[in-house]
Amino acid sequence: MIVTTTHGVEGRPVSEYLGIVVGESIIATNIIRDIGATLRDVVGGRSGAYEKKMIEAREIAVREMEELAQEKGADAVVGVDIDYETVGNNMMMVSASGTAVKLG
Repeated sequence: MIVTTTHGVEGRPVSEYLGIVVGESIIATNIIRDIGATLRDVVGGRSGAYEKKMIEAREIAVREMEELAQEKGADAVVGVDIDYETVGNNMMMVSASGTAVKLG
């Protein structure tokens, strides 16, 4: 499955548009990680624990989007957009959306 942020795949024309597909992932953080991140905010530096959680959430969202595209019979997902949001207290959401297509 080709997944791309571009609106097409070079050398492969889109033969059919199958619709929008979206994958979402909401991941809770925890108090220990929050305390560590707060300390890093004060003294500076990157929050490796949060970065790992964001990577995990993104991978889940993209995988879910791909699975929905495969169910539609797609060869690719084009025009992919990934969004990051905070939801409530100690929750992070990542959504991946794009257009499922068949390629010529």
